This record gives sequence, C-alpha cells and structure tokens, in this order.
Amino acid sequence: MKKKFILIIALVYFIITVILLTLPGADFPQENFLTKIHFDKWVHIGMFALLVFLWDAWLSGGKEAAPFKKFITVGIVALIYGIVMEFVQRYWVPGRSFDVTDMIADGVGCVIGLAASKYLLKKK
Repeated sequence: MKKKFILIIALVYFIITVILLTLPGADFPQENFLTKIHFDKWVHIGMFALLVFLWDAWLSGGKEAAPFKKFITVGIVALIYGIVMEFVQRYWVPGRSFDVTDMIADGVGCVIGLAASKYLLKKK
C-alpha cells in the first residue's frame, strides 16, 4: 500500500512539473527582485531534487532499498526530462526560451536528489 501511495505522489508531482515547465512566459513577472537573485534556478534545483527523490522513494518502497544503480538511472532520466523540457519551452511554449543554465540547475537538482536518496533511503 505504501509503495502505491508513493507512486501516486510521484506521478502527481511529475504532472505538476510538466504544468509548471510549460506555463507561458507571460505568466511570470518580467523584472523584479527574484530575477536578480536567480530565483528560477533555485526553483529548478529544488524541483528536480524532489522529482528524483520521490521516484527513488518509490523504487525503494519495497522490503529492501533499491540498488543505487537504479537511483542513478532515475537521476539520468530526470536530467533528460529537464533537457527535453527546455526544447519544449523553446519551440512550443509562447514566451519561454531555451536556457542552458536551467539545464545545469536541473542537473544540480538531480545530484542533490540522488544524494538525499542515498542518505535517506538506504537499506534498513
């Protein structure tokens, strides 16, 4: 039951990330304090760290923790998802653009999610 619950949370969170990453650019403030502190990069880091952690939690939701190789696979898939979403933003989302620094932030988030998974989801 716990594993199904974690799967539902991971799927809902994934859908939320798709929605957030495909919002039109006009829905965001253009110039304010948050852009000066690169708040969007921190959002990407947090968003992808949580994404990786939730999917890793689902993988380890059984009686034994999943092997770390599976966690790494989740991190790589999440990074690929972040890169693909940058292309989606560039070509299909009005007012959004392709940003390599967003991809870097996604990668940093994936690494943080992997580290949190390794530390918090280790075998009991």
